[in-house]
Parts: sequence; C-alpha cells; structure tokens
Amino acid sequence: MDARDKKLATDLAYEIIKEVSRATRPYIGTPEAGEKVKMGADGTPTSLIDVISEEIVVNVLKEAPVYSYLVSEEIGELRLGKGTKRSISLTQELRRDDLSEDEKPRFIFLVDPIDGTSNAIKEIPAFAISIAVASVPDGRVATLNDVELAFISNLANGNFFEAEKGKGCWLNNKKVKPSDEVKISNMTLGGFTKSGTSQASELVDNARRMRVLGSVVLELSYVASGRYDAFLDLRGSRIIDISAAKLILEEAGGIITDKYGEKLNTTLSIYEKSIVVAANNEVLHKQMIDILNDNQTDFIGKIGIMGRIDQDRSALFSAKIVDYLLTNGREVQIEKRLAQKIMELKQNPDLEKIIEKTKENYPEMGDMLDDLNFNIDFEKMSKFLHDFDCDMAVILGGDGTLLRAESHMNPEIPVFGINMGTVGFLTDTEIQDTFTALDEVLRGDYYKEKRSRIVVSHENNHYSAINEVVIMTSKPAKMLHFQIKVDGEIIDEVRADGLIVSTPSGSTAYAMSAGGPIMDPKVGGFLIIPICPYKLGARPFVVSDNSEIAVKLLKKGKSAVFVMDGQRNEEADYEEEIRFNKSDKDAYFIRTSTKYFYKKVKEKLGEGGVTNPNRCINE
Repeated sequence: MDARDKKLATDLAYEIIKEVSRATRPYIGTPEAGEKVKMGADGTPTSLIDVISEEIVVNVLKEAPVYSYLVSEEIGELRLGKGTKRSISLTQELRRDDLSEDEKPRFIFLVDPIDGTSNAIKEIPAFAISIAVASVPDGRVATLNDVELAFISNLANGNFFEAEKGKGCWLNNKKVKPSDEVKISNMTLGGFTKSGTSQASELVDNARRMRVLGSVVLELSYVASGRYDAFLDLRGSRIIDISAAKLILEEAGGIITDKYGEKLNTTLSIYEKSIVVAANNEVLHKQMIDILNDNQTDFIGKIGIMGRIDQDRSALFSAKIVDYLLTNGREVQIEKRLAQKIMELKQNPDLEKIIEKTKENYPEMGDMLDDLNFNIDFEKMSKFLHDFDCDMAVILGGDGTLLRAESHMNPEIPVFGINMGTVGFLTDTEIQDTFTALDEVLRGDYYKEKRSRIVVSHENNHYSAINEVVIMTSKPAKMLHFQIKVDGEIIDEVRADGLIVSTPSGSTAYAMSAGGPIMDPKVGGFLIIPICPYKLGARPFVVSDNSEIAVKLLKKGKSAVFVMDGQRNEEADYEEEIRFNKSDKDAYFIRTSTKYFYKKVKEKLGEGGVTNPNRCINE
C-alpha cells in the first residue's frame, strides 16, 4: 500500500466513523436500538443500531472511487465500489486471476460497526467502531499480517485510536505506549474468561484488578495505552473484532498471541476466531501464557539422560549431550546401563573408527560427533532409572524407549525426547535439531505438555500406562469373548482377537491401526477398541476419563494377556475383571513448540509415514 492508497483508505475510514457516529447518536440508550432485526452473517442476532451502522459502512465504500472488499459482522463479505455492491467469498475472490488492473480492489476493510452493542443500547459508555484496512495480496488468502492501518473510535466519548504498520500508534493524535508492569499481582486485567477454566481463575485471582467492559476492541486498545496491563478472551474473539486492535497494540509495543503464545496470523474471514492473550510486555505475557497452560516453567538445573544401548550412535550422542550440559553449568545423571556403554566405547581402541563409521551411516549427525569429549567420569554420574532425581530427563530413542523410561522413572519428572527410533511420535525433536532445542529449554523457552495416564487394576495389583493396554489371547489365532462395562453399565459384549483401552496419547499408536480415531491429547477421554471383532456392529467407543472401564473374560477355559505400553505383560483368567481408571499422576513432556501434536500427525502419520525416508535407515 503506497502513500496515496494509505491516504485514500484513511479518508474513507474517517468518513465511515464520522457518519456512523452521527447516525447512531439518536438511538443510544433507547429501547428501539436493541430491537432484533435479523441474524448476522457471523451467526449472532443483529440489533437495529447494528444495521444502521453497517448500512453507512456499505454506502460509503459502495460510492468510493475504488473497489474494496468488506468483511463486516452483520452483512458478511462484500465487494464494493464505483456504485456497485456484490456478495462474495473473500477467500475465493482473492484467488481469482481473471481481474484486470482496473477491476482489482485496492483494500480489504474489516469493520465491526459497533463493538459493545449491549453497552450502546443501555448507554454504558464503552462501545466503539473498529476499522482495519489490509492490503490485497496477489494470488493468496489474506491474513492479519496484511493489515496496515487501524482505527478505533469510542463512540461514547470520542476517544480515537489509530495506527499505521511500522509507524506507531496514537490516541487523540498523541503517541501512546503500554505500562511497564511486570508483576501478575499488580496487573489490571480485562477480558472474558470461560467457565470451568481453572487456569483463567488463577489469573483472575492473582490480578490486582479485573475489568469486564464488554468491548474487545476498546479493552485491547486500553492495553496499548497503559490503562490496562493485560487482556484475554478465552471464548475466542472474531477476527473482525481484533484486526484493528491487534495492530494498535503491536505498534504501541505490546504483545498479542493465542493461548499458547503463538503469533496471530489468522486468515481474514467472517468465520475465523481466535483465543486472545494480550499484555503490555513480554515478561507479563509469558507469565500469563504459563499459567493458562498450567506450565510453571522452572529453572532446569539437574538433567537425567537415558538412551538406547543397542547402538553405538546413541551412546556417542549421549556423551556429546553430557559435555554440552556440563559446559552449560548443569548437573547430570546418566542411566546406569547407558553410562556403562559410554565407558566401553571410551576404552575401545577402535573408538575413532567407530565414530567415523557412525557419521558415515548417519549423516544427519554430521559434525556433531566431532571433538567428542571423553575426559569425563561418566560412571560417577550413573544412576538407576528409578533413582533419577532431576528436573528433566533427556531420552534418546523412539517411542518405545521413551515409554520404557516413563514406566521406571518418578512420574513427576518431565521428559524431553530426541528421536533415534523409527517414528518418534512422542519425542520432541530430531537429532539434527537437538542442540537448538536444548538451548531453548535451558533458557526457559519451553512448556510442559500434560498427558493422561491410565491405571490398570487386576486382582490386588495396580499398573499404569501412558499409551494403551492391549488385551489379547496368549494363543495365536484364537478369539476372546469380552464383557465391557462403563461405570457399572454393560455397553457391549463382543468376540474379538483382542481389545485396546487407550489414552489420547495412544490414539496415534496401536489404537489408530485398529481403526480408532485420533484424539487430541487435551481431550479428557479413553478409547475402547475391539481388535478384529466378529460382528459388524462392534465399533470403537470414546468414554469420559472420569469413568471406570471394566473388562471381563466370558468364555470358560480361555485366559488372556494384557500388555501395558508394550512393556509389561500380565495374565487374566475366565471371569476375572480388569479395571481401568484415570491416574491421579499425569505424564509431562517438555515441548519447544505449541504446534506439536497436529504437526506430528501430518509429518509422521501422513502417506508413507515418516516424511524423511533417509533418516530411518537401518532402524
């Protein structure tokens, strides 16, 4: 958008604001203003005062000397200008390649004609018009990053915010900046929470003041100008509500992201929403993100290391990591068998040849195996896995190695997985990215992902699993007859080769191969999946993880084996019941990206499985 276009767009925005203010003034505080006229394009009821405001927006842009796209709360998506008006789908329109230069629109206007309609109807002085202007991208969908101009006017008192990308933010023609508050206990917090969200309750309880004005655009602007210190909307704000306020806040120097701290770059559309977390500075913002994600990130001072011992490369790479951690001032513990493997390599006269052969076979390790420091007393650091006392455990291997480590360690120790296996769905990083990821973790740029465990009770014994429990016959090609209860109610009796009871974590493992759905780890549920059932009606169940599942073997003379995470086998006989409950001790994984789960689904479980076939040679 050049200077001339910015001047034209600004003039149009000023005209819209002036005319909306003039036309709505007689209706403020009147019963007539709140009369429900229709359903808006966003699916919410439209009041008369909304219709009056939006008609002005449409008319100004319709009579403009250039074409523009409009995305507005009530009317949806339009193409306007030069006396014309046409309904469109913005996403489809932006992909068109048949428009001449004269036909191409200059701008995308994102307008909420009145944000805080209820306030306007009741004459509460917190209602505003919000206008964002984005450039029109060439051949792609538009996103929040394309917004270049922003205007918000409080129609109750005339306060006027505006911003230009890269130039700054002004309130009534004076530059503004956020507050410098860094303590949660001192902050003024505005926004909308969501019932049942305990983390949001913690934020509210710790804040000095809480404000709920009922106008997202004004409250975000108040963070920009220092009136608030922070704002959140856990319901999900519409993009048209936040497009102008986002630019205003960022140009003032504030921070606005989604719940996980990821920058907002959502597609510009009437249908798009996003949870919003905004703050005056990075310090306060990080504290909010940590609380909302139940992720009180601690300093990681003591680190345990466990890895595969069937390969030289795991032991060599472990030695490299030990040296890195010690150099960075951390205390290190090494799983006893791994420490012994490293010491064997250290004493091997062919060590240099082993290193060179490993680099040749695994080029992704590259020069990371150069200058290995074996002048370390690895044996002195050795401990049994169940004796690990550390802030984080680094696990080198695939999912099986990670699950094995989890089954032996203190369950409260968070795990950081480095993939040296075949798939590595539960691991966080690949070999080549190890030290970049560890750098982030050591400086506190990580979050702890919580995963449910399942407790298995049989007779007087109790076991636990992170992925799944598989019940099957100990004799190949023999079927079992199961009775399945949920909270005491029989939900099915099924003959099958076996049965899987899975957590959300296990939904991408055996459960998926057996025909079960993929579950987001944040879902509070268990999967019950028959393996090769002998009836068409036997289908997977998803049940609440607050429920107790009970499975009983019904055929006399048949026994079964139940296997926890592929690590431990136990036997059950006819009429014996196996019960499943959610554990009160969760598993924790160290993650360096909030976009972990669905990214892994696409990378690891897409067509062909692992996306980099060269990485898994000889695995």
